[in-house]
Amino acid sequence: MFKFRSYNGQNTEQIVDKKALIFGLMSVFLCGIGFSIIAPVVPFLVKPYISNPGDQAIVVTLLTSVYAVCMFFAAPGLGALSDKYGRRPVLLICLLGSAIGYLIFGIGGALWVLFLGRIIDGITGGTISTIFAYFADIIPPNQRTKYFGWVSAVVGVGSIIGPTLGGLLARFGYSVPMYFGAIITLLNVVYGLFFMPESLEKNNRLKEITFVRLNPFIQLINVLSMKNLKGLLISAFLLWIPNGSLQAVFSQFTMDNFNWKPVAIGVMFSIMGFQDIISQGFIMPKLLVKLSDKQIAIVGMVSEIIGYGFIAASALFLFYPLCIVGMFIFAFGDSIFGPSFNGMVSNSVNSSEQGRIQGSSQSIQALARIIGPIIGGQIYASLGHAAPAFMGMILIAAAIPVLYKGMYVNEQIFS
Repeated sequence: MFKFRSYNGQNTEQIVDKKALIFGLMSVFLCGIGFSIIAPVVPFLVKPYISNPGDQAIVVTLLTSVYAVCMFFAAPGLGALSDKYGRRPVLLICLLGSAIGYLIFGIGGALWVLFLGRIIDGITGGTISTIFAYFADIIPPNQRTKYFGWVSAVVGVGSIIGPTLGGLLARFGYSVPMYFGAIITLLNVVYGLFFMPESLEKNNRLKEITFVRLNPFIQLINVLSMKNLKGLLISAFLLWIPNGSLQAVFSQFTMDNFNWKPVAIGVMFSIMGFQDIISQGFIMPKLLVKLSDKQIAIVGMVSEIIGYGFIAASALFLFYPLCIVGMFIFAFGDSIFGPSFNGMVSNSVNSSEQGRIQGSSQSIQALARIIGPIIGGQIYASLGHAAPAFMGMILIAAAIPVLYKGMYVNEQIFS
């Protein structure tokens, strides 16, 4: 067992189950591999089914959007189910759905089959939000930002291995990374069946699930009506729109501008994972000593703006080193924004609401990842390859004052 002490006017001690901590970190590690191993090959899997090369980027981004649509509708329900029945069964179902989705996507055979794979994966796409709720159950509030940083670092390790491995496996066939992703995810399910302890105690569980808790639109309205969360979630939404666009179009971006192959694209994605490890291992601990969660989030947002600037320049000048520099800077910003954001969100509600609030947060992120890829794909095709990066600079610049004002309101409420 690990023991932590948190002080909120009186001494309290919370004991953290070592098996729970290890399983949570193992899960995010395998999720990092599973999510990232497929990234370098998606455009190559789509290409045989597209007659007009100009439509390829649009189809790739639509595959990302349809996943996000399904997640948007499913995430609140999965969050509510985890609040009532516990994190363990929901997480295992989500992982199993992801494995099936990868397998179907790899089998392919027609464009609609690829979309079916993404739909199944999206419907059971509550893995990350359930894991964050899982960690919120077992970690004291004043330790959560630090441990969410650990989560990001472990995802980073998986994200280093995944894309490079995916690019190498693609030499044996573009579907092979999908099959490998399915195997990795199934191994996580088996590990969870035998070793995952439940983190949510029965006396902290939701008594009943109402239709309101399952309706994503009502949940969004309810969550956004919370003064201490509104500004935070709106600013994150503005940030996630271009992030979703970048994630969806990046492989196509490097193919079109630099003629990169799956191995090179995989290495580029691995840079982001490597950046996560550096940030969480060496930079984030120092930032936590000197800055608040809000300040760290703003530093991350400014870094993303700068990163987008370099990425846009790489498209304008067709000079790939600018893209690499931009991705390093962007990845640094993304790696420190995530833990600080999740720390602020999880500390805003009690134990019985963690699944709901994380599910709602996931829904807002999914909504942004519906809009982002669609807009990004359209402006990429019509306005030029640098357009999605310019969109990122504009939207995040607008998000910073929203976050600052929203968290000021939050500080006034809790002061």
